[in-house]
Amino acid sequence: MSSDKTIGEIIAEAREVKNLSQRQLAKLAGINSSGLSKIEAGERDPSPKILRKISKHIDVNYNDLMYKMGLGIEVSPLNPFIKDYYSNLKLDELNEAEANVVGNKDNLEKLVSSCKEKLNNKNISEQEKDLLLHTIEDTEYQIHTQEEIINLILSLRVKERNKNAK
Repeated sequence: MSSDKTIGEIIAEAREVKNLSQRQLAKLAGINSSGLSKIEAGERDPSPKILRKISKHIDVNYNDLMYKMGLGIEVSPLNPFIKDYYSNLKLDELNEAEANVVGNKDNLEKLVSSCKEKLNNKNISEQEKDLLLHTIEDTEYQIHTQEEIINLILSLRVKERNKNAK
């Protein structure tokens, strides 16, 4: 996601890629079309609730939109601070970091499984179902990030070993 675009421009471009009019997207997301128009024009900031409703229909991750709004951290592995942090670890620290990240990823995967099981319960309300789906989406995003960090650690460890072998 380009850092020089506004949240409205990102939403508008993604909407156009999906071949949706403002009115169509507003209807799909269950929001007011004049409100969407103001968001895209940069006249109004969307609430997190509206961002979540929109993100589902334009294939842009909710967490990325929240980061763009300054309401969340960018957990993308391309985040230079994450890369920088791991790049400065020594071999034994990388091993410890990997164990922590793998443990965290395992816990997140258990959370997703638990939420998916609860989704199968016929006695849950629409509100509970929405919350479970949001939790799964957010957690799967975090799992993806953990996987990217594990790959980064593995490549850094190979570099460390090669450096030490010379």
